Amino acid sequence: MDSHGDIVMKIYGDLRSGNCLKVRYVCDYLGIPYEWENIDVLSGRTKSGAFLKLNPAGQVPLIELPDGSCLSQSNAIMRYLAKDSPLIPKDTWLTAKMDEWLFWEQYSHETAIAVCRFHMLLLGKQRNERDPALVTKGESALNIMEVHLRDKNWLVGNHLTLADIALYAYTQFADEGGFDLMAKPNIRAWLRRVKKTLKQPDS
Repeated sequence: MDSHGDIVMKIYGDLRSGNCLKVRYVCDYLGIPYEWENIDVLSGRTKSGAFLKLNPAGQVPLIELPDGSCLSQSNAIMRYLAKDSPLIPKDTWLTAKMDEWLFWEQYSHETAIAVCRFHMLLLGKQRNERDPALVTKGESALNIMEVHLRDKNWLVGNHLTLADIALYAYTQFADEGGFDLMAKPNIRAWLRRVKKTLKQPDS
């Protein structure tokens, strides 16, 4: 509920998840009111009958709108929430380039960076116990970003877009997955820009 007692959107998410943080970042940046329902992804709650009625895939993030409609998949949620906002470029080519990064993030970045982080942070694995294939994939993704950001402040266009938020979500935690960003000054500078623009507090 908001201060007027009206029903607002509910976000089901785990604050340790970059995919869930994406949705929160967009809402906070755009001033979209929401109620946060914290769900520990390791608790089994997402596989409960009650949750599966909301999202048969049994995953977070998930948003539940005031009319009961539900939407899952982080990048789909971000796109829905950011419609007609500056986070989605007006230029159709730049929008397509933004989407290019969003698809790449879920296929080539998150699947390595986030998984390595999950194994180390939540499962307690050591850096040398990471899957070599995932390490190679993650390093390749970070190298692509580092080169792209060599002469750019943002991933697409000249201001923050959903592409930046999507990639920021897990790149900011790359070290927790055993990835060293010290040799990637362009990524580090970009992370600072995104953090400042999103008005994220210092940890």
